[in-house]
Amino acid sequence: MSGSTKTMGVLTVGALVVVTAYTAALGSNGWLWFAWVVLGTVTIGVVASKGT
Repeated sequence: MSGSTKTMGVLTVGALVVVTAYTAALGSNGWLWFAWVVLGTVTIGVVASKGT
């Protein structure tokens, strides 16, 4: 994994922690979860493309 791929993975996991904490504290927000799913999908795509 390159440095940028690792950074993106850490950002994705960090965003999951933030969205989960927000949901626990203030209630669910669909847009935050949607944004996290998009970020996760892009991260998986980057990891897959770097693997080939």
